[in-house]
Amino acid sequence: MKNSKPSMLSVVDSTRRAIFVSCIALTVGLTSCNPPKANNPSAGDGTSPSPNAGSPTTPGTVSTSPSGSGPNVGLNGAGASFPAPLYETWFAEYYKKNPNIKINYQSVGSGAGVKQFIEGTVDFGASDVAMKDEEIAKVTKGVLLLPMTAGSIVLAYNLPGVEGLKLSREAYADIFLGKIKKWNDPKIAAANPTAKLPDKDITVIHRSDGSGTTGVFTKHLSAINEEWKKGPGEGKDVKWPTGNGAKGNDGVTYLIKQTEGSIGYIEYGYAKNQGITMASLENKAGKYVEASTESSSKALAAVKLPENFRAFIADPEGEDSYPIVTYTWLLVYKKYDDPTKAKAMKDVIKWGLTDGQQFGDKLGYVPLPKEVVDQVSKAVDVISP
Repeated sequence: MKNSKPSMLSVVDSTRRAIFVSCIALTVGLTSCNPPKANNPSAGDGTSPSPNAGSPTTPGTVSTSPSGSGPNVGLNGAGASFPAPLYETWFAEYYKKNPNIKINYQSVGSGAGVKQFIEGTVDFGASDVAMKDEEIAKVTKGVLLLPMTAGSIVLAYNLPGVEGLKLSREAYADIFLGKIKKWNDPKIAAANPTAKLPDKDITVIHRSDGSGTTGVFTKHLSAINEEWKKGPGEGKDVKWPTGNGAKGNDGVTYLIKQTEGSIGYIEYGYAKNQGITMASLENKAGKYVEASTESSSKALAAVKLPENFRAFIADPEGEDSYPIVTYTWLLVYKKYDDPTKAKAMKDVIKWGLTDGQQFGDKLGYVPLPKEVVDQVSKAVDVISP
């Protein structure tokens, strides 16, 4: 159940509106409207506009083109907030050489992105959880699920004076089950003998929207904790035993920063770029591992992608592997009614798979291995008018 605190949420909502109006009035670009790089209270409004990069288009639209000239093409996408900072960067960089395609990506969450993709109201979607067979069957134009990057989900917390927190598998599962309620609980203290843990209530922050990040996190919890598996279970939207909800990775990030004593799950890049403290988590081998591109890469190394690119990594093997990692997928149609859209979509994707990978590490994402890039690039050629 959700025990949201009205006073806090009302502050967030009012601040969201103020920032949103300011962004439109000033036509603010990437550096001011990208939540993971600034303390942006508009986080969680369900919209994560692509950076403007100085273009004359409206906020949330980026002009790009496969050839730098030619017919104007508009591409509209929606979905996961997990990769939004990377996608925004890609579109801005791509725009510098390709000013004729307008790409509008809305960070509305994986659940909403999949829904809009199935309904055909967007040209592409994005999700941190691969589509299911029954979802794919609803799309008459065919579906390609293309992993574009990967990353980790961290447990970020706001506890002044406590650095280097370690959380055992039992401890963090019990926190989200609502069984551990205080920061100085013996199960937390056992892994942190020198830490000065306060006798303070734990406030759990979770997603309030349908979320691929939630899907990945709850799949992991179900793999390591039988009570979680039989209780809330796994999915993009579950009935949370405790905590307050916020929309999007950016919304959860904002609430954690504003709430002392809180803990929540967010994509590593959001925590890294916001300077939020992250816990080291116990992995399957019993080692406490910090999130990093290196520890996430080691977790992914043991996974071989099948032909349909749907791979789920619930509890990775390896002593140095970070325990909560995932690929994130673009959802594209095999056939587009407009030939110019098909050509543009293929070009943008191939750029992201090659030149775009260099931007991942800085933002906290895991660049794809060459063999995965080659495998996905071949699949992109299927896209046709």
